[in-house]
Amino acid sequence: MGEYDLIVVGSGPAGRRGAIQAAKLGKNVLVVEKGKRVGGVSVHTGTIPSKTLRETALNLSGWRERGFYGRSYRVKQDITAGDLRRRLLITLDHEVEVLEHQFARNHVQHIRAHARFVDAHTLEIEKDDGEKSLVTGKAILLAIGTRPHRPDHIPFDGKLVHDSDDILEIEHLPRSLTVIGAGVIGVEYATIFSALDIPVTLVEPRDEILGFIDKEIVEDFIYEMRDRNMKILLGHKAEAVACDPATRRCQVTLSNGRVIQSEMVLYTAGRTGAVDTLNIEAAGLKADSRGRLEVDPETFQTEVPNIYAAGDVVGFPSLASTSMEQGRIAARYAVGAPASEPPNYFPYGIYAVPEISTCGLTEEEVNQRGIPYECGVGRFRETSRGHIMGLNTGLLKMIFSTKSRRLLGVHIIGEGATELIHIGQAVLNLKGTVDYFVENTFNYPTLAEAYKIAGLDAWNRMGEKPLTTEHSDE
Repeated sequence: MGEYDLIVVGSGPAGRRGAIQAAKLGKNVLVVEKGKRVGGVSVHTGTIPSKTLRETALNLSGWRERGFYGRSYRVKQDITAGDLRRRLLITLDHEVEVLEHQFARNHVQHIRAHARFVDAHTLEIEKDDGEKSLVTGKAILLAIGTRPHRPDHIPFDGKLVHDSDDILEIEHLPRSLTVIGAGVIGVEYATIFSALDIPVTLVEPRDEILGFIDKEIVEDFIYEMRDRNMKILLGHKAEAVACDPATRRCQVTLSNGRVIQSEMVLYTAGRTGAVDTLNIEAAGLKADSRGRLEVDPETFQTEVPNIYAAGDVVGFPSLASTSMEQGRIAARYAVGAPASEPPNYFPYGIYAVPEISTCGLTEEEVNQRGIPYECGVGRFRETSRGHIMGLNTGLLKMIFSTKSRRLLGVHIIGEGATELIHIGQAVLNLKGTVDYFVENTFNYPTLAEAYKIAGLDAWNRMGEKPLTTEHSDE
């Protein structure tokens, strides 16, 4: 084994991007992955599986065609858990093959083993057969990800009570489901199962969901969920969960005394950094109560100079996309090749049903900053493409400064939101104005025409008076 310029612990989005970046700079890189296959949580239990499950559910249920054929329309009448897993396994195999090929062609060494710090530069790695060895790294990048938070009062059994990892292994689809926790993971799974016509109750102790998303978008999202008979219970904590395997019934008792009954429970209230087996204390590191590591937000360097961390283990925003960029930046700094400053705005995607994607400032943030602004809204049903697709819902909202006319934020809910957002992202980072959307041509018919509709909506209120002096909104 020996000495390396960079040792990367974990092969998820941050780890693999960081390892490949360092290798492209001519560095000697080792990736240590404890899982059976490379890819980390993102490939095996997180991003790719949940999005594959979503796509399979929408396809087999005929969800996208119900605008034409009615709510009772289904492509496959009896959808099983096996139907959902079949596509998932094919997708995961492909993802692993691509990643292994990327490592091979960039000469990145990788080993399946558990890593444990001996000191700030040395790791003990142990294979499944018990064989141990020591490796040293001039720099170490921790891209270890997170695992579901599992509080003691929730009786997880992998049959009736699940977390977001083992929900992928269910043997049959439940007749009803209670989801505890309305964060990103919770709303994604809740709406996916709802799209399969499974009655879903969503429980959240806070008085709101997705607090970082523009409130107008969240309101539309909640309306759509309730319109398809999902129960959304806010402001009350799940105090206890009890299940009877014989009758396959679960009871969730809320803090207000209300009891929710369902066949299955999914607990998605938070995740914990996977630091417990690393012996980070030996390297001089410490984690917070949720296993997260504190890093410099620009370099991703920890309090120990030669150790860097990236991805979910450093906390918000915990996205595969941002984790990749964090890993790349961290690897560059780790091997002495500073990175350029990243763009101001990145897109946030929530793969619920419907999708939500956002980039830039929310209307609430614009108000807090005291920026004079105007909004424009384009609804998907106003586009010809929306009619062709049978869309009755979905909207695109843009926020513009009335001083500089610059775009400040883009917020989308509906089919293809996570793809459409990139047009707004580009205009945001290039400091474009409302006039871009008014003056440019968009393919017809497309959902992207909603940008033109929203741009015109804002322009009609703002007028076409050109800006005579430069203004800053930041």
